[in-house]
Amino acid sequence: MCGIVGYVGAKEKKEILLDGLKELEYRGYDSAGIAIIEGSNLNSFKAVGKLENLVTKMKDFTATQKGVAIGHTRWATHGKPTELNAHPHLGKSSYVVHNGIIENYQELKKELIEYGAEFLSQTDTEVIVHLFEKELKSAKSDFEAFSATVEKLEGAYATLLITQNSPDTIFFAKNGSPMLIAFDGDDVYFGSSDTAVIGKAKEVYYLEDGDFGYAKNGEVKIFNTDVEVDFKTKPLDSDKLSAQKDGYRFFMEKEIYEQTTVVADTMMGRVLSEDIILDEIKKGFLDGITAIKICACGTSYHSALTSSYLFERIAKVKCDVEIASEFRYKEPLLTKDTLFITISQSGETADTLEALKMAKRAGLKSLSICNVDNSSIVRESDVSLLTRAGIEKGVASTKAFATQTLLLWILSLYMAKEIGNINKDDLIEEIEAMRQLPSLLKVTDSLHEKIHRLSKRYLHGHGFFFIGRDIFFPLALEGALKLKEISYLHAEGYPAGEMKHGPIALADSRLFTIALMPKSLLYDKIKSNVEELSARDATILAISPREFELADDLIKTNCDSHPMLEFFEMMIVLQLLSLEISVRLGNDVDMPRNLAKSVTVE
Repeated sequence: MCGIVGYVGAKEKKEILLDGLKELEYRGYDSAGIAIIEGSNLNSFKAVGKLENLVTKMKDFTATQKGVAIGHTRWATHGKPTELNAHPHLGKSSYVVHNGIIENYQELKKELIEYGAEFLSQTDTEVIVHLFEKELKSAKSDFEAFSATVEKLEGAYATLLITQNSPDTIFFAKNGSPMLIAFDGDDVYFGSSDTAVIGKAKEVYYLEDGDFGYAKNGEVKIFNTDVEVDFKTKPLDSDKLSAQKDGYRFFMEKEIYEQTTVVADTMMGRVLSEDIILDEIKKGFLDGITAIKICACGTSYHSALTSSYLFERIAKVKCDVEIASEFRYKEPLLTKDTLFITISQSGETADTLEALKMAKRAGLKSLSICNVDNSSIVRESDVSLLTRAGIEKGVASTKAFATQTLLLWILSLYMAKEIGNINKDDLIEEIEAMRQLPSLLKVTDSLHEKIHRLSKRYLHGHGFFFIGRDIFFPLALEGALKLKEISYLHAEGYPAGEMKHGPIALADSRLFTIALMPKSLLYDKIKSNVEELSARDATILAISPREFELADDLIKTNCDSHPMLEFFEMMIVLQLLSLEISVRLGNDVDMPRNLAKSVTVE
């Protein structure tokens, strides 16, 4: 996701910031920019695409005087990847960079436009700098204006602001998005990750949610709820690769843990306390739509299958799901009352892109679920909804699956509301469940340790069956895919009721069955299916909030009130199980053999 760097001091600033941004490239970005104040001189540079484009723009610029500098790599969430939407954003005499999402930006923007502010970008970030300059009119100091600005922001943010009024000061605030301050004598550095400051600073302090303050002349003041924080620094790690992984063993492990944060990003501005808002979908877009067809591949196909249950159950709209590589050659019947949805993490999946072009030629309205703005599928679609998952370095997808599935759940509720197929009470009930996801997806030490211990028992069978019913059937498919991708063990996902129609012939003590047994949906049915396997001596690992006496092993989940909450909790278990089995087998978890992150050929 987006990256932030900042510097207060007398060293040459251009190279400090460019080097810091380069170290943050692993987070993913589609544009970059830098702003520098030295005395009365304020300079800024922005470029779309690779960081090299920004380097080229700045090749004749140097900044060797005492001053302040901020930089940013942007992963688009509001507005296309353009220079106008790239950070830093300018007011009349101030610049801001920001990671996260300002949830109340529309409300603030409306007030600021009425006040007279002129907006240049489509981003939520720009409200910060205009709000700051409005507060300056009545504040006694620049810091008082910044404090008043931060107090009015809702959502997630890590932000740095510089202004010509205080050319030696960086103002900062952090809530929900990571940011640190690093020190080397009188030089003060900011970064969204250790990697941006390793090799430059010796000590570091990791800001807590609610922290805000300023850095000036080598001094840093931090406040939280208006009380000054007595902070203590600690030595800065010197291993950049380890820093990129934030102390995790693998990027895949880090990305599993990141899901608690990225689902919150996916929901911000879309899931309100009593409503679902999708600004990307213009009024009237869904008029005349009576059916949905979804095309996707791999993990995205599994999120699509999950959503088909939701579209039909919640929105009462017929939904068919196709594997994109099959759809292209089956001479499909396409009617203009069908909304054509494509799902792709990269937005460059070749088969999915070609399926979309077929639907466009047939005159269908199109909508894409994607993680990368300005990608081929996004550009080709009438409407695109960005998952906001940030870059995913592990080849075996985790947080992309979580955010795709969540965004499709959001879309099903939005469609139900727009069509008039859900009442207010049911909508609020769904929203209340959905808003529990960020806390639900926090991986506990006890859960991870239990799965680590269990994994040693599941290394040497002759195969795995992952079984589930309803939405838990596509989750079983995804669990099997994760395991086979990184462990190279044979695994299949099956609807639990299908086992007796042939696959049960394989059952013996060396067949491992991973049974998804939610309390809130068809528990007795799947319990009966698992009992049939147990009677034939299959080894059973049950994942359920209920005790199951026939299970050889049980991973007990907590949620039992809503099927989608059980779905996401069991998703975490399956991801961790695949990870730990693969680690025990000594495999390269992040780069499994024969696989690529983006499949751009047929």
